[in-house]
Amino acid sequence: MIQRKILAYPDQNLRAASPVVEAFDDRLEKLIEDLFATLDAMDEGMGIGLSAPQIGISRRVSVVRVPNDRYGAVAYVNPVVLKRSAYGLVEESCLSVPGAVGSVIRATRISVEAFDAKGNRFESELEGMHAVCLLHEIDHLDGKLFIDRMSWFRRWRIIRKLKADSSLAVS
Repeated sequence: MIQRKILAYPDQNLRAASPVVEAFDDRLEKLIEDLFATLDAMDEGMGIGLSAPQIGISRRVSVVRVPNDRYGAVAYVNPVVLKRSAYGLVEESCLSVPGAVGSVIRATRISVEAFDAKGNRFESELEGMHAVCLLHEIDHLDGKLFIDRMSWFRRWRIIRKLKADSSLAVS
């Protein structure tokens, strides 16, 4: 397992939709291990989900591990949301948009179909933070960021702040 570098906004790799995984092989298992290793390397509570595009790999793979939830650590390959309900305003942040926090509307209950690392299809009924996190990660697989779900004004303020922070870091 290798801790990978997480891409940060405005890296254009974060804006590309990822193709479906067709080969369920050792490379896929290694990718999933690396995603979990990268997530584990975060400060406590810093990250609860990570997707392959965030480490520069264009494949439809996400991992989610919400502390103290009943689902445990789960890898989702080619996830597809079958049903959404119980929409609410939730506060989110993102490892690829460091320092940005904001509220977005998301379903807090979902039914999802996905595959595991071995290619076994499964369905899950998820709720709460695990559901919200997986939806956030699926957005990454589609080339979207959580800030895209905010009002244009809030998104503009976050982007402006990110640009200002990065220009300070360069000088």
